Amino acid sequence: MLQELDVAAILSRALAQGGDFADIYYEDGSFTAVVCEDGKVERVLAALDRGVGIRVISGFSTAYAYTNEVTAASLMRLAEAVSRGVREGSAFERAINLTERKVGAGFPIRIQPDQIPLADKVQLVQRADRAARGFDPRVRQVMAVYRDARVVTQVANSLGEFSEAHSTATVFMAQVVAQDGSVTQTGYEPLGAQYGYEVFDQASPEEVALTAARRAVLMLGARPSPAGVMPVVLSSEAGGTMVHEAIGHGLEADLVQAGSSVYRGKIGEQVASELVTVRDDATIPNARGSFSFDGEGTPAQNTVLVEKGILKGYLYDRLSALKDGCVSTGNGRRESYRMRPIVRMTNTLIAPGESDPQAVVRAAGSGLFVRKMGGGQVNTVNGDFVFEVTEGYLIENGEVGEPVRGATLTGNGPEVLKNITMVGSDLGFGIGTCGKDGQGVPVADAQPTLLISGITVGGKAQKTG
Repeated sequence: MLQELDVAAILSRALAQGGDFADIYYEDGSFTAVVCEDGKVERVLAALDRGVGIRVISGFSTAYAYTNEVTAASLMRLAEAVSRGVREGSAFERAINLTERKVGAGFPIRIQPDQIPLADKVQLVQRADRAARGFDPRVRQVMAVYRDARVVTQVANSLGEFSEAHSTATVFMAQVVAQDGSVTQTGYEPLGAQYGYEVFDQASPEEVALTAARRAVLMLGARPSPAGVMPVVLSSEAGGTMVHEAIGHGLEADLVQAGSSVYRGKIGEQVASELVTVRDDATIPNARGSFSFDGEGTPAQNTVLVEKGILKGYLYDRLSALKDGCVSTGNGRRESYRMRPIVRMTNTLIAPGESDPQAVVRAAGSGLFVRKMGGGQVNTVNGDFVFEVTEGYLIENGEVGEPVRGATLTGNGPEVLKNITMVGSDLGFGIGTCGKDGQGVPVADAQPTLLISGITVGGKAQKTG
C-alpha cells in the first residue's frame, strides 16, 4: 500500500518538469465472475488485480500513466515518465507533507463474498437457469450472471491529502428470451448493490430469474403499443433511466464545458417542472453508486442539481472544477487504476413528491403506464432522447389495463421534465453500469411515480377517424 512507500518523493518526481497538481491512485481488488448461458457455465473467473496510476495536471491538460508493478523503483520510473508529458510550467516548488489520512471503511458487510466457495457461486447461476427454463416452455434462452468485488483504494496528492476507501459489491442478473411463433421478447432483472453475499436475503437467484422470465413471457401475449403523443406514467419500479439520460449526463461539467450539453449557461433558469428536484447522492448507504471517496480522494457528497425546477449546478471532478474556478462535487470516478478520473454520476434521482402513486395513475385518465424501462440514449447537445419500454400497460379510465409491447419514449429532456405534472411519494431504484469515454462505473438511478402530461410514444400507429 502507499503508506509503505515514499509517496512525497514520487509525487515530487512527477512534478519535476512542471505542473500544478499530481496524484497517485492505488487499487487492490479481488473479483469473481460466473456466467451461465443456455444451461452451460461459460465463464468462471476469480482474479486479483493491483496497480497504480499517476497523474499530473498542468494548466488544463492531463498526463497519466499506470502500472501493475507496485514497487518504489517502478513508481519512480512511472512518475518520471508522466513528468515528461508536462510541456509547460515551472517545477512544482511546494513541499508535499502527507500528514492527514482519511479512511472510509465502507458500508457494513455481513458476509464477505470471498468467504463463499467458488462452487457455491457457480450453483447460483445454475439455479437461476433451471428456474427460468422451468417457468414456461416458450423460454428459449437464459443467461445468468454473478459478480462480486472487494476493493481497497488509496489516493495521495501534492496538496498533502491522503484517503483510503474500502468497498464490497455483489451483483446478480438474469436475462431471459421467450419466443412464440414470430414474436420474441426479452426480460431482464438485476439484483445488487454494495452488499456482500447477504444480498440474496433480498431475493434468491430463482426469484430474480423468474421475474425476468415472467416479463419476457408476459410481453409475448401483449398487443403492440399504440403510438402518438399521450400521457405517460412512469412507475417508481421503472428505474431511473429517464433522470440518468434526460438530464444526468447533460449536467456533467466536462460535457458542459465542451459545449456538448443543452444545459450549458442555464444555472438559475427553469429547466424542469417546479415539482422536480434532482440530486446526485453518493452518500446513500449501500447503494450501487455510493462510496466513501471518489477516484480522486474527494469525499462522497449529496449534490442538489435541480431544485423545484431551477438548475442549481453541475457535477464536477477536480479538473473540470479547476476550469470553472470552483470545487469538486466528488464526481471524479474511474473504472480502475488503468483509467484517469472523469466526471461521472453516482446515484442520481428525482426526489419524491407528495402525490399518492395510485392518484397519479388516475389523473392520467388514459395513456401508457411504464413499469420497467430498458436502455436509453441521449444527445446531450440538444437534449433529445429515446428510451425502450420493456414492460408497459395501457391506462384506461384511470386504471392500469392490458399489457402492450414494442413501446419507446421519445422526447427532449428539458421539455419532458417541464411536462411532469404529478410526482409520487414513493421512490424506486434501478442499478446499472454507466459507460462513458470507454469506462464503465457502477451507478444507481431512482425516481418516484411520475405523470408526464404528454410525450411521444413509438409503437403501432394509431388508427384515426
